[in-house]
Amino acid sequence: MRRENHLAAASSGEPWDIVIIGGGATGLGCAVDAASRGCRTLLLEQVDWAKATSSRSTKLVHGGVRYLQQGNISLVREALHERGIMAANAPHLVRNLAFIVPRYKWWEGPFYGIGLKLYDLLAGRLNLAPSRILGHDKTLEAIPNLEPSGLDGGVEYHDGQFDDARMCVTLMRTAQDHGAAVLNHATVTGLTHDADGHVCGLTFRDEETGQEVQVSASAVVNATGVFSNDIRRMDDDAVESIVEPSRGVHLVLDASFLRGDTAIMVPHTDDGRILFVIPWHGRCLVGTTDAHAPEPCLEPRATDEEVEFILRNAARYLDRDPGRGDVLSVFAGLRPLVRKPGTQTKKISREHEVIVDPSGLVTVVGGKWTTYRKMAMDTIDHAIDVAALDHRPCVTADLKLRGWMAVEDSTARLDDWRHFYGTDLDEVEAICAEVERGNELLDEGLPYPRGLVVHAVRHEHARTVEDVLARRMRALLLDAHASARCARQVADLIAAELGRDEAWCAAQTASYEALAAGYVLDD
Repeated sequence: MRRENHLAAASSGEPWDIVIIGGGATGLGCAVDAASRGCRTLLLEQVDWAKATSSRSTKLVHGGVRYLQQGNISLVREALHERGIMAANAPHLVRNLAFIVPRYKWWEGPFYGIGLKLYDLLAGRLNLAPSRILGHDKTLEAIPNLEPSGLDGGVEYHDGQFDDARMCVTLMRTAQDHGAAVLNHATVTGLTHDADGHVCGLTFRDEETGQEVQVSASAVVNATGVFSNDIRRMDDDAVESIVEPSRGVHLVLDASFLRGDTAIMVPHTDDGRILFVIPWHGRCLVGTTDAHAPEPCLEPRATDEEVEFILRNAARYLDRDPGRGDVLSVFAGLRPLVRKPGTQTKKISREHEVIVDPSGLVTVVGGKWTTYRKMAMDTIDHAIDVAALDHRPCVTADLKLRGWMAVEDSTARLDDWRHFYGTDLDEVEAICAEVERGNELLDEGLPYPRGLVVHAVRHEHARTVEDVLARRMRALLLDAHASARCARQVADLIAAELGRDEAWCAAQTASYEALAAGYVLDD
């Protein structure tokens, strides 16, 4: 269904059971949960699916080795359980990835080995593969360009990897398949209250037409992550902050920095945080950092200090030291941690909380990508209570997501963009065949064909060059310079679909080029 149909549904004046604000992992998970229970559901997103935090993760579906070190067994157990569900319900999006923890001191083998056996045990029957201790030669066989000097061996364990923005688009289409109305580029401008002061709806502005719309709802869910405080203050301007934003930075390098299909988990960094070096979409992804971010924003930027921290710590474990000139893209995201005054952000738990204000506004904060489904289930349980709806049970534990396809049935490699479409690949290929030069690459430095732009507009609600290159494709993260080179070409393809003029194309191209400039480093 095209975006215009969803706007018409949102503007119809018909009441909704549940209206969700926020089109990231949590909000979209809530939309899938609510719609699959039979609730009349509307979701509104101010910019685009996964615009903020949800497209800027470390791309892992994991229990959290760091939380195991901190002794948070319950969180790790929950996350490992959800990891297994996510892999079963979206095998076209989640893959099993082997990690090696290099050891340069003999005693690290038993230390990490015992911890990761506990990790296996907590995963239970949903474990991806057992961990094992490797010798020097086997470790270098798996990661040929690991720093060999003083290497004693390694400990191998397994976690999940995925494409976060593609998962969000898949959740959007899954919610749509179950009857939800979903609308991006729709900014919530206020909450409405009944005579008793209870939230009974909201107003939003369609950013394309400028149309102001009022909708009524039995329950309103605030799933806006780092922007949760802003929505709660529409309800009560004196409410205290509940979110502590934390900035995480990642660097993208050429695949030559990590030959092979195995990731590295660096256990020792300058600040005691774990660092990952991961193969992703034919590139090498390195991160992350953990720094307090004073104000939430849509485009957080990495500091020079954070970039140097990642390069310095990665160099300790790679036989070829990466430099600033090797960085293809640098991106930063903000984690919506639950506010704990006086606690360092790297020590704040990733557990989530659902808050119901006296007005009935339901807010979900905290959590992480891996537990999005559990967060959504808890949130919709509360929303159903607030709305006094029939309490139908949650069905998402066994709900196959849009495009579900067993890995063995796919003709695409696990690191190929085509794999992430699952059964929708036929739909993509049909459009590529229809579009003029649709199978030609947009740029020789990127794997994406021209027809993919048209598919994103017709079926995935892409409206801007950024929507396409940053999130429907991952071009902005894979190579920011290359993505900027094809911005005008993408603008022209979108314009042909949406009836935009030359002025729109020029403005979109300039806007995207300015955005991409913030993802590259000065030499």
